[in-house]
Amino acid sequence: MKNVIIACGGTGGHLTPGIALAQSLEERGCKAWLFISRKNVDSRLSSKYPSLHFVAMPGAPLIKTPLGLVRFFRGFISSFLKAKKFYKKVDADAMIGFGGFTSLGPAVAARFGKVPVFIHEANRAVGKAVRFLAQNSNRVYLPEGMRLEGVSSGIIRNFGYPLRKEFRRIPRERARKQLSIANSDRLLVVLGGSQGASSLNKWVKSNLSELAMEGISTLCITGMGKDSSGVVQLDGPVDEMITSRFISFTDEMNVVLSAADLVVSRAGAGAIAEIVRCRVPSILVPYPYAADNHQLHNARFLEEKGGGLVCPDDKLSDKLFKEVQDMMFNEELRAILRRNLYSMDGGDVGLKLADDMSQYIQDLQTVSSTSNEDVEVYA
Repeated sequence: MKNVIIACGGTGGHLTPGIALAQSLEERGCKAWLFISRKNVDSRLSSKYPSLHFVAMPGAPLIKTPLGLVRFFRGFISSFLKAKKFYKKVDADAMIGFGGFTSLGPAVAARFGKVPVFIHEANRAVGKAVRFLAQNSNRVYLPEGMRLEGVSSGIIRNFGYPLRKEFRRIPRERARKQLSIANSDRLLVVLGGSQGASSLNKWVKSNLSELAMEGISTLCITGMGKDSSGVVQLDGPVDEMITSRFISFTDEMNVVLSAADLVVSRAGAGAIAEIVRCRVPSILVPYPYAADNHQLHNARFLEEKGGGLVCPDDKLSDKLFKEVQDMMFNEELRAILRRNLYSMDGGDVGLKLADDMSQYIQDLQTVSSTSNEDVEVYA
C-alpha cells in the first residue's frame, strides 16, 4: 500500500484511533491521509501532529429535525464529492472509516471508485454508520468476541482499539513526580470525558470533604469548558492536609492514569483502552445518554473480564463513595484487577490493523495479477 485514507473525525473517540493507525502506516512507508471534521476538537488535536496529513471535510451529524436532515444530506453529498476527487488525486489504495458522520461520504465514494473499504467499530454496541457501511465493506474490525448480523464472519477481525504510539504506561513514581504528587498519597482520578462530565464533577465536589477525611487525594479532569481549574486543600486524618486538584484538560493522560491508585471514569472505548494499557483499577460510570447505550455495554464487558466495577449514573449519590472507599483500601483486590487488565491488553492494535490491511491489499493485487495473466494466456 502507498496511500491510505483514514476517515476518523468528529469526536476524540474517532480521531485518536485514526491517528494511531496513521502512525503505524507511516512507519511502514505508507502515506496516510486523515479525513477529519471542521470541529474544534479535531483541529486542536490534529495540530499536535504536524508530521501527519489532515484534510478537513464537510459534514454534519444526523439530527432528525428538518434543518438537521438538510445539513446532514448537504454534508454527506459534499464529503462524497470531495472524497471521490481526492481518491483519484492521490491514487488511494484503501479507505478505512472509524464510524460517525465523517465516515459516510468517504466510504460511499470509495465503493463507487472501487477503492477497498475497511470499517472499524470501537464500541461493543455497533453504531448506525458502521452498521450501514459494514454490509458492503471488505473488512470489518470489531471488539473482542463480537459479530455483526448480516456480515460474514470471514471479513470480521477482532482487534480492539488502537492507541497512539506515545500513550505508554510509565512507572507510578515517575508519573507522580511529573505531576508533583507525593508517592504516599492515595490518589483517585476522576474522568468525565468530552461528554457527561457534569455529574461526575458534581459528585467530586459533593464528596471532597469525605474523601479528604479518608485520606484520599483527588485529581479531577473536569472537561473543556465545564469547570475552572484549581487546587483545594482540606483537613485529612490525623491533622494531615489532603490536596485535591481540578484541571479542565490534559495532553498527558497516560501520566495521570499511571499515577492513579484508582480511577472513576465514563466508559467510552478510548477511555477503557487507556485504563487497560495503564493497568489502573477502575469504577466505570457509563454515560446514560450515549448512542445505543454503548458505554454500558463497554463497561459490563470490562467488569465481566475482571478489570473493574460498574456503577450506574443514577446510583452515584448512593453507591459510588462506598465503592471508592472499599476499593481504595483493598490492596489485594486492586492487585487482582491489575493482573486481569494486563492480560486484557491487546498490544499494538494500530500495528495489527496496518498489517492486516496491507496483507488484504497484497492478496487482492495478487489475485488481480493472476487473473490478468490467465486472460493473456487464453487470448
